[in-house]
Amino acid sequence: MLKIAIFLHTLRSDWNNGNAHFLRGLTRELGTLGHTVKVFEPVTGWSIENLRTEPNGEASLAQFAATYPDIDLRLYDTTDPDLRNELMRELHGFDVVIVHEWNERALIDLVLDLRSELGFQALFHDTHHRASSSPEAIRALRVYEFDGVLAFGDALTRIYKERFGITQCWTLHEAADTTVFYPREASPEQDLVWIGNWGDGERSAELRQYLIGPAKRLREQYGPDNFRATIYGVRYPADGLAALAEAGIRYGGYLPNLSAPDMYARSRVTMHVPRQQYNDALTGIPTIRVFEALASGIPLVSAPWQDTEELFREGDFSFVENGDDAYEELDLLLDPEERDNAQAQIEQGLATVLARHTCAHRAAQLTRILTKEVLG
Repeated sequence: MLKIAIFLHTLRSDWNNGNAHFLRGLTRELGTLGHTVKVFEPVTGWSIENLRTEPNGEASLAQFAATYPDIDLRLYDTTDPDLRNELMRELHGFDVVIVHEWNERALIDLVLDLRSELGFQALFHDTHHRASSSPEAIRALRVYEFDGVLAFGDALTRIYKERFGITQCWTLHEAADTTVFYPREASPEQDLVWIGNWGDGERSAELRQYLIGPAKRLREQYGPDNFRATIYGVRYPADGLAALAEAGIRYGGYLPNLSAPDMYARSRVTMHVPRQQYNDALTGIPTIRVFEALASGIPLVSAPWQDTEELFREGDFSFVENGDDAYEELDLLLDPEERDNAQAQIEQGLATVLARHTCAHRAAQLTRILTKEVLG
């Protein structure tokens, strides 16, 4: 068995930090396989501090602690003058240190410095689009000096190999933590739910076209008492909130990701609206919420993206090409007379996730990468 350390921005907070979703489950499953895993995160940071301003922020932190008591989480103070010696003691005898891309340069410098003394292998883990959209920011993180890169899609792996010249690079997709995301008993209170952040302008037009517009049409068609839609997320600008209000969509604010499965159970359908980068430079990479929604057993309608890696099967969810298609597909899935078709989609999507896309699958894959290619 291996001794693995993971450094990341935060595992405790998922406020505008979707990386925590997968890394929580991956850490748990690596432990289940018998590996010794320590997770390191700074005592404070922007995600934690923003979470604490939410009315349910402290409850979210408590929910994380109660859900993942098995994760060995170590907090460190970036201002501690003894931090180097502390990490030297903590990492002694470890085989691999994985550094997620949302770490400060000073921490990366320290880890790479300790590698030369302790002899572990250091891997860079990328689950974002900066290697494509802001390559200079990735270069500044000394990515060339790592022993390899874990990238969350083949398109990103190719970027590291072709643009950065890094040969030791492996695709490790995100996946659903099925210890948390599994079907609950359905008790629908609303028709449409979408859980996601506005996206800093990276999908504003897409949200209006594929989600807000169709929801407005459905509300007009069925009447405000017969069609209910809610959007959860953070960092919604004033014009975005105004668009939701004008369409009759309730804005629910921050929703802890650990509460998402229950919210899916209280809703009839959800959507996938990828950011522009994942329909362009990083074609083939879905958001983690696709895995999580299918694992939770809810029908899903997806705005356009190309499943170039064939992660899913036809029929796992509904692809649409434009706003009119989205309206029609949502209308179909909400039709009581089409309930059997919706149920068939639920069952197939769930089966695909359980067969291919759980954190247990990724932990096993990572173990093979580490033992055979990194340490072998």
